[in-house]
Amino acid sequence: MIIDPSLIDEVTIYSLLAVVGILIVSLLASRLLLSSSSSKVDHATFVWFTFDALIHFIFEGSFVYHSTFGRTVNTGTDMFALLWQEYTKADERWGFADATVVSIEIMTVFVDGLLCLLILRQLVKNDPSRHFWIVVISVIEIVGGWMTFAPEWLTGSVYLNTDVWLWHYVYLWFFNGLWVVIPFALIVHSYNAIIKGLRNNNSNNKKQSKKSK
Repeated sequence: MIIDPSLIDEVTIYSLLAVVGILIVSLLASRLLLSSSSSKVDHATFVWFTFDALIHFIFEGSFVYHSTFGRTVNTGTDMFALLWQEYTKADERWGFADATVVSIEIMTVFVDGLLCLLILRQLVKNDPSRHFWIVVISVIEIVGGWMTFAPEWLTGSVYLNTDVWLWHYVYLWFFNGLWVVIPFALIVHSYNAIIKGLRNNNSNNKKQSKKSK
């Protein structure tokens, strides 16, 4: 075989294609649901939170299911179990339902996922209050990433496998890094939007105060 089955097999390919498929759906949703007058930043934000919600509900939701109903990813045989078994090549904790990881993922599915839907609704309505919730969910996701990996770093990364480039740089660094870099950028953007709005409001209040005198 041209592709070494020990590194990239059918499950690997289907798993990566599933992620690409979710990204395509997110791009299409942005075009269909957002106004053409929406800014490029709003379109990019919509794509991210659609992608984020689908990942949380579909992928991570399946992990929570496998890890809380008397089974684990390692004992599953359905396509979602196989997908997560692919990821366990990089981080073994996901295979045997590590309590810390499962706890974080329960919050991710039921809190982050629902907040994503709220923000998408606010983007469609062009509701400026979305910036507050964007900061909230972005902080949660960054903290979630820290709590996922900090315990491993402190204990010598016993369950992390970094010998293979695909598992190390794509699964661990790239995919997890997305939920650090993008939330951080969103925090900066929404913080600036909130501060700008507050300053404009303060400026308008001062002008009205002067006119009333």
